[in-house]
Amino acid sequence: MTKLFVGSLPFETTEGDLQQMFVPFGPVASAKLIIERETGRSRGFGFVEMADDAHAQAAIQKLHDSSVGSRKIVVNVAKPMEPRSGGFGGGRDRGGNSGKW
Repeated sequence: MTKLFVGSLPFETTEGDLQQMFVPFGPVASAKLIIERETGRSRGFGFVEMADDAHAQAAIQKLHDSSVGSRKIVVNVAKPMEPRSGGFGGGRDRGGNSGKW
């Protein structure tokens, strides 16, 4: 299974549209748009999982830098998410202070 990042999508793109872009290159295991929680609108990027690396590479070669609507999209192998530090810290130093925020 190969996970692809797809960026610079038009905001009106649906998950169905995203999946259909990749179907010509091989079986699509999943297609997921990233949505803003507050507005429910697309953030303009998503992820597609393809059954094997050969199909994923073919999709990258054909779709990267191609036009979707009025935008040129980015398609590449997704990088693993980097761990986030601090949690809900909000930039405050919670260690060793006098117990006051």
